[in-house]
Amino acid sequence: MIRNQEEDEFIAVRVQDPKIQNEGSWNSYVDFKIFLHTNSKAFTAKTSCVRRRYSEFVWLKKKLQKNAGLVPVPELPVKTPFFTLGDEDFIEKRRQGLQHFLDRVLHMTVFLSDSQLHLFLQTQLAPADIEACVQGHAHYTVTDAILGYASSNQGWAQEEEGRTQEPGLLPVPYEWAGSPTPLVPAAQCESSSEGGTPADDAPGRAEGGV
Repeated sequence: MIRNQEEDEFIAVRVQDPKIQNEGSWNSYVDFKIFLHTNSKAFTAKTSCVRRRYSEFVWLKKKLQKNAGLVPVPELPVKTPFFTLGDEDFIEKRRQGLQHFLDRVLHMTVFLSDSQLHLFLQTQLAPADIEACVQGHAHYTVTDAILGYASSNQGWAQEEEGRTQEPGLLPVPYEWAGSPTPLVPAAQCESSSEGGTPADDAPGRAEGGV
């Protein structure tokens, strides 16, 4: 456990609330709510809530690996060629796999300085927009993007932060192997950006690359 001189630093993350987006259309897909609560100085916003789909996690893993050099990036849940919207067992296993992936990533110090990870977790920017921001091709900085998104979602952030103080929702210290994934009502996070990535996480479609 990495300790701050004044207090214990923690990063608590929850992957939950799978939802079908664009239901009934050819490009329907499943995304997940990601709630983050932390007191770590590595993060600009101390609470955040976004929705991300599997293909965006695939993109994130590739970017983290590129920047991490020889440090191995934790594995994502395996791709499955086909699944249906009604396959709750598959969706739950995927949720658990994504939870484990983020738990591992957030407790490896080498990744905490990656701006792409922060924009992935604390804004609803699409992958292409994250890349543009990090490369300095956007009209806003990484900090501007995170603070702007945080200020627009202040209400739910306070509500969700209160939930993490309830019994059974204790923060997770650095280097801890697990993270709580309680079933709580969904916060009003925005959905993932539409049309930004191929539907490799859409039901009934082969799961290709990003």
